[in-house]
Amino acid sequence: MANQVAAVNTDKIIGNFTDMELTTIKNTIAVGTSDEQFKLFVQTCVNSGLNPFLNHIYCIVYGGKMSVQVSVEGILSLARKTQGYKGVKVQLVHENDEFKFNAANDEILHNVGFPRGKVIGGYAIAKREGFDDVVTLMEVSEIEHMKKSSNSKMWNSWFNDMFKKHLTKRAAKQQYGIEITEDEPIGSSAVDDAGSYERVDITPNKSNQIQVEDGETVDPEVELKNKWEEINKKLKGYGMEPHDLIAIIQQKFNKKPVDLSLQQIAALSKFIDLEHAERQKKQTEPTQVIEVVAEEPEREEIDFENMELELV
Repeated sequence: MANQVAAVNTDKIIGNFTDMELTTIKNTIAVGTSDEQFKLFVQTCVNSGLNPFLNHIYCIVYGGKMSVQVSVEGILSLARKTQGYKGVKVQLVHENDEFKFNAANDEILHNVGFPRGKVIGGYAIAKREGFDDVVTLMEVSEIEHMKKSSNSKMWNSWFNDMFKKHLTKRAAKQQYGIEITEDEPIGSSAVDDAGSYERVDITPNKSNQIQVEDGETVDPEVELKNKWEEINKKLKGYGMEPHDLIAIIQQKFNKKPVDLSLQQIAALSKFIDLEHAERQKKQTEPTQVIEVVAEEPEREEIDFENMELELV
């Protein structure tokens, strides 16, 4: 039975999160986490200053293990808070580009023409007031192994975007002193203390066991399947039908369900919660009810992979 909150508490009980916000995180972004894993995730958000509602940081649970991931937006959010932040510039280098890099003074000459040809490398320049520029320069061969990792679908489908994110993260982390530990996923007993939120002690200097989104410990296909299964259960619990889901997806994303990313599916779960809350409000006025006794038809499972969404 789901926990019910008797009254909305807007007091900040941990970091900047209210009790209502923590309940929302637990039921959407961090769905499937144990109490201990959830406390660890929340404290990681608080200690790092990352906001899960802005998709800076999110967690995925599979087989009892939790992997906390930081997006490139999260890394840049931390970078912008650093004194002297002047931005990160990232470019890919194609085989027909004119490109020269002077390692003695970090000077880059990059001229572009069309057709550019295939991508052969890339670079990111992180700037900070009072500091030398940090230049991250990589050839494609240095990240080819990512195409064979557990995150291979993302790298093979959106290689250029993933390469840019990888470069941006590396340059930003080095220039602005952002330390993100990439460890194994966290088990259900990762935190020994199962007490209140306030008793969880995770200092910034300790390993928060964060897996960055371009790492190699998460299978996106498995996680996408899990998220869809969770949404299917949520729809049943709310008494919503497939056509309700299609309407929400069309309104918010204008995509087919199969084309939604992992972060968009997490957002979709929150939109479903909001739609349910709105429907509950509309049912406050008493109405005449006519009871009809009939055998309830068996509800069909929703096949998200083959669901078609006509785009206007």
